[in-house]
Parts: sequence; structure tokens; C-alpha cells
Amino acid sequence: MDVNAALADASTVPFWLDSEQRTKPLPPLSHDLEADLVIVGGGFTGLWTALQAKERDPKRHVVLVEANSIGWAASGRNGGFCAASLTHGYDNGESHLPKENERLAQLGRENLAAIGEAVTRYGMDVEFERTGELDVATEDYQVPELREAHDPEAGFIFYNQEELAQIVKSPTYKGALWDSREVVMVNPAKLCWELLRVIRELGVEVFEGTKVTDVSDRKSTVQVTTSSQVDGQDGGQDAEDSATISAKRVALATNVFPSLLKRASLHTVPVYDYALMTEPLDDEQLESIGWGGRQGIGDCANRFHYYRLSADNRILFGGWDAVYHYGRQVSWKYDQRPETFETLAEHFYETFPQLADLKFSHKWGGPIDTCSRFFSFFTTAYGKKVAMAAGFTGLGVGASRFAGTVMLDLLSGQDTELTQLEMVRRMPLPFPPEPVAWLGIQMTTNALIKADGNEGRRGPLLKALDAVGMGFDS
Repeated sequence: MDVNAALADASTVPFWLDSEQRTKPLPPLSHDLEADLVIVGGGFTGLWTALQAKERDPKRHVVLVEANSIGWAASGRNGGFCAASLTHGYDNGESHLPKENERLAQLGRENLAAIGEAVTRYGMDVEFERTGELDVATEDYQVPELREAHDPEAGFIFYNQEELAQIVKSPTYKGALWDSREVVMVNPAKLCWELLRVIRELGVEVFEGTKVTDVSDRKSTVQVTTSSQVDGQDGGQDAEDSATISAKRVALATNVFPSLLKRASLHTVPVYDYALMTEPLDDEQLESIGWGGRQGIGDCANRFHYYRLSADNRILFGGWDAVYHYGRQVSWKYDQRPETFETLAEHFYETFPQLADLKFSHKWGGPIDTCSRFFSFFTTAYGKKVAMAAGFTGLGVGASRFAGTVMLDLLSGQDTELTQLEMVRRMPLPFPPEPVAWLGIQMTTNALIKADGNEGRRGPLLKALDAVGMGFDS
């Protein structure tokens, strides 16, 4: 298969955002105002925070500001795997927070159920599918660990190679563990747009194209300073407009973008992830691969792939490369990476050789916010008038709602079960400044690649990271 030919006509717009259902732009903030709660960021975390804030107190004046458009960044570009896990996998939670890992797993299940209840209650059209996820082994050494996790009562079902071939047909598969209860599939952009619809109906004021440039303490309030581009008069050049919001409380949901709180500036790094979307499969092509259960699929390597079916029976195929750019750079110019797209295409055809005639309709990338423990962290500022959540590391579709719950608890000034969690009280280790950060990330990436080639055995560097609390095991 000529992968370049298969990619030649692919749109560079993220598939989910390339839709006629995309919401019309909302005007930027052009005047000063006052608010009970200001939310900075219009992705999943900000939107869920706004919804829950109005559910807790319908009279609360809530304002949400977004520098670009709702859902345009990581929230509208991901695979749409909405997982119960709050810790990027049970084993990773056990490594970092063993004393409360069981409780966090239960809170994650409750959070996923609450997402489903909200989708139903507000009539959200988000292509919500309770399919679960298949963790597939593509190497023999990966099979025993999956087999050991077999626990039908808990919803974890192991399939050997022959059984799996009756579910999804790929010559690369050696076995799989089906997490049947704790992952649902959604259309991530539709989830953003439907959350936007709901919060506006509940009275939240939303301003797009409004960048927050500063958050500062004003004793009894917090001043949020914004800037936006406005059309120049008489056809002239655009001008920059500024406005301020006097807020009683502020929730920061900027995630991968530079932190507005200096204390958190070294706690995340942006890592670029990439995905392809195929053209729709016809009935014959669908029959050739099976996949009638429409489960999400992820393989077990350190450099893993994730893939799933869309509502119109395309296959999203992403992962493998995770690219960090020196200096924590976030730029639209990194959204396209031809060498990664070619690699993903090659791996797609190796996974499903029966689809050799299928081409790709979309190719895109974007940054995710990675922290050293690989799941969200929280902090507050200015006498707990400001709360922040970040660090989801690619598993924020579901965990973002929980983050909104936590931030609202923190801003309430009351001690709750969530505010007392070690997960909430303890920050992960920060990343070092440059050039050490870049060098460390390159060395770690190479060590993970080496481990994949050595039957998963972790070398000295990975063992050292495990020992200091910066290792990852999903």
C-alpha cells in the first residue's frame, strides 16, 4: 500500500471539528463586568465546571471566557475515549496513591455514571456508546498480564487469540482484555458543543476570542484581565481590545497552555499526539474486520495506538509518537507531522491488511498536558479564591468533569471529601527547566522504546523514575 497516496487527500482539519454542526462563533468580551465565578478555558474542564456551578446554585452569575473557540484544542481533537479512571489506569494510581486508589477508582465510576446521567438529562446528542475498551496484546509477552486481570464480576473479560478473532479480526492480535464497564465512546467535539448549549440555556455568559492575560488578587475579589481582537473601523487593521472582570471566584481550566499561576508553571509540559481518520467503511469492509461490538481499542506497548469506530463507520487511528518541542512550545505549526502520519498509516494497514484499499479523510495533531504523575493535579491561590486543574495526560474526557467538581469544592472554602484527598492536596513533582527538561524527555522516550523492544523490561532510567515517583504504568 502506498501510504502517501492514501494520505494525499486527507484534510488537515481535525475530523470532529470538521462538521456543519460546529457552533457559530460567539463575540469576545468588550466591556468590564462583575461575576460570581469566572471560568478560564472552554474545553471539557471549563464546560463541566460551568455546568456544575449552575446546578449547585442556579442564581450564581457564571462567566466563561475562551481564547479561541469552544472545544478547539485538545477537547475537540482527541479519540473520544471517556474512561472512568481518574488516575490514568488503576496500576498508575496504585503506584502514586496506594492508600486511596480504591476510593479514587470508585469515585471515577461515579463520575462516569454522572456524565451518562447528564447526557440523558439534558438530551445531549454526543454519540454516547457504552462499548468498553479492548486492551489488545500484539506481542506474546503481553498476554499473561492481561490473562491475570480476567475478572468477569468486575467487568474485565480476557479473550485468547482464537476468541478475539471472532470479535475483531487482525493478524497482529495475540489476546485482549475487555474493560466492559468503565469506558464509553463519545464524539468529543459534539460533547463540547452540547455542553456549551446547556450552560448557555442555564444562564452562563460565554465569550470566545477572549484571552486572559492576568489574574491578580484584589483582597475581596480577583481581577481577571482579558484581551481580544476587534475589527478595525472602516476596513482598517484589527485592533486589540481589553476588558476586566471582577470575580468573587476563578476556576482556571487552561490545561496545556501556559499557567496563569506561576507556582504551576513547571508542572506540565505539552506533548503532541497525532491521529488519522479513514473514509467510511462499506458493509463488505466492516464484515472483513468484525468489530460488531464497536469497542474502543488500545494496544499494550509503551508507544501505543488507540483506535475506534465513528458513528458513520470510519476508523480513527492515533497514538504512537508523543513529541515534545524544546522550550514547552505550543504552536499550530506542530499540528501537522508528515512522518508520524506515514508511520500511523503503515501501522494501520499492518493491523487491518484487509482494508488495503481504504484511504484517509483527515489527519491532525495537537498538544496534551502531561504532568509527572500522568493524571490531574490541583492548586489554589489568593486565599482559595482561585482554583486550577491540569495534567490530564490524554485521559481527560471523563476526568475533566471530576476536576470541575473538585475545583468548585476548593472554591467553596469548605472541607469536603474531595478537598481532603491526597490526590487533591499533593502536587506532582515539577519538570525541570530547559535544557534539562528536553534532555530528560528525550532520554525517557528512548528508554520506553528500548523497553518495548525488550519484552517490556524496564531499564535503569525507567526504574529510577519509578523510584522517585515519575514513572508510568497504565
